[in-house]
Amino acid sequence: MGRRRGIRTLEFADVGSHQGPLLVVEDLHTSFRTPRGTVRAVDGVSFEVYEGKTLGIVGESGSGKTVLSRSIMGLLPPRDVLRSGTVHFGGHELSAMGENELRAVWGAELSMIFQDPMTALNPVKRIGVQIAESLVLHLGMDKKEARSTSVELLRSVGIPSPEERVRWYPFQLSGGMRQRVMIAIALACAPRLVMADEPTTGLDVTVQAQILDLLADLQRERHMAVILVTHDLGVVATRADDIIVMYAGRIVERAPTRTLFRDTKMPYTRALMDSIPRLADPSGARLDAIAGRPPDLVNPPAGCRFAPRCEYARDKCRQQEPPLRTVGSADHLFACWYPLVDGVSTAPPVKVSLDPRSPSTQTSADTPTDAGPRGDEPGSGTPEAETQP
Repeated sequence: MGRRRGIRTLEFADVGSHQGPLLVVEDLHTSFRTPRGTVRAVDGVSFEVYEGKTLGIVGESGSGKTVLSRSIMGLLPPRDVLRSGTVHFGGHELSAMGENELRAVWGAELSMIFQDPMTALNPVKRIGVQIAESLVLHLGMDKKEARSTSVELLRSVGIPSPEERVRWYPFQLSGGMRQRVMIAIALACAPRLVMADEPTTGLDVTVQAQILDLLADLQRERHMAVILVTHDLGVVATRADDIIVMYAGRIVERAPTRTLFRDTKMPYTRALMDSIPRLADPSGARLDAIAGRPPDLVNPPAGCRFAPRCEYARDKCRQQEPPLRTVGSADHLFACWYPLVDGVSTAPPVKVSLDPRSPSTQTSADTPTDAGPRGDEPGSGTPEAETQP
């Protein structure tokens, strides 16, 4: 791969001969030191990605999606960052590599489509030059061959008159065109995994669909894996094989796409779905917003981090942190004490005191009686769950 002095060359198995998952992330933690304290942006994330598959990572702004993708790539600031856990890609541990070793991986084996192409592209370099850089570095092409390949890459991502536009600067292109250039740069060296961080942010709906369709077509042609990072579940609904839902730096639900939409367990995931605008809604209808705001990651709340915003939260949710666990299907994980079943919460009903002197209310789960088992014990109607090891 690397041809320049100082860049170590790594040997990766061919796509056809690779066994097991292409990317394995295990117990990844990324924190930042700040004057207010340590921000735990990614807090114990684990998952796998296989060749040719698409993984969607979904969550609100501030849920840790972008920090997670940059942690996997190794694109973190050199100071005031605390990181633990492991990242294995194609049989190599990326988390143990230095910058020179990572340079041999970036672009050639693992690439990233950044959120804002206007800031990711160099404004004073022609787009052809920016595409050709990785071709010269990783594939050893001369300038003439790299320029010719840059033209073909622009043609492959749907930019008209690529022979002319290869000499243009980023400011001369529309937002959709700039994003296509970013895709061309990311795919220039035929990487095996592409991480797309909000690739359609700020684009018109029709242009969004074109960019996502283009990415899907190129993925099928090249049999590469894709991690699609977005805040919109609607974007990944028909484009991802599996979906991870993140909240406050943690995974709160993970499942195959069809399973997630058919049998949503986590109230936060349901709230994200409900916030998606629908064509059937009347004009002027108010959007369903999630009440409250994400927690302070310097001082996160005890128990479930979504509990302060969850309409189904009970005292147990506020006191004990739920683990990622399963009910029935082993590939459907969620972190909730009272998961949804057929869209209905299994949380015990609120027990309202009729005594006007009572300062508060209690739930039947918080105050066990002789009438039956507690709401979080077998036999109460709550599905029995097994903790994921």
